[in-house]
Amino acid sequence: MGIEQKVAIITGASQGIGAALVQAYRDRNYRVVATARSIKPSNDDGVLTVAGDIADPATAERVVSAAKDRFGRIDTLVNNAGIFIAKPFTQYTAEDYANALGVNVAGFFRITQLAVSEMEKQGSGHVVQITTSLVDHANSNVPSVLASLTKGGLNAATKSLAIEYAKRGIRVNAVSPGAIKSPMHPVETHAQLSALHPVGHIGEMSDIVDAVLYLEQAGFVTGEILHVDGGQSAGH
Repeated sequence: MGIEQKVAIITGASQGIGAALVQAYRDRNYRVVATARSIKPSNDDGVLTVAGDIADPATAERVVSAAKDRFGRIDTLVNNAGIFIAKPFTQYTAEDYANALGVNVAGFFRITQLAVSEMEKQGSGHVVQITTSLVDHANSNVPSVLASLTKGGLNAATKSLAIEYAKRGIRVNAVSPGAIKSPMHPVETHAQLSALHPVGHIGEMSDIVDAVLYLEQAGFVTGEILHVDGGQSAGH
């Protein structure tokens, strides 16, 4: 395979949306570096797995180094790793706060710095964050201050990065989901979560994958927060 074959890094790639994104990018002939704390080696020569906690800057450095060493370039970074802790504000613990900022913010920060540095060298690249519609549409039934604090920061950073790198060939976007049928949400919660969305049901993982792939090929789109939330962000 020649060095010109595109390469995507996907965080939080061991299950759920992350694992679906790995397969989707492989289906489009990308080589993929997949990282998560518990990820196992892949039998696919086009997928390199790197186990580690994305909150640790050393993990980001290992992932980007592995991408360069194995595949020679980085074209796309999907910051999919994230944790969601739904508690009343006064019940959040110091550990909850540290965990949310560690994964959702610090985990985004270092790997994005390193990936964008590589993209600058080739004059092209794409970064996508997975955030949450609760940033734009707070809901009294879903206490989510830590999600709004951290993922809201990613929405703001998305726009800032998009403008900073707009003339350097690097696009930066985000996908902002509603509740999605994934391992994060047990089956017994689906009915309650469905009621939060104007369309009356929760989304599928394929809805988020399709949104990321749209942004991947949308060369005139940057700084976009693409809501894939069954109308949640529009209101009720």
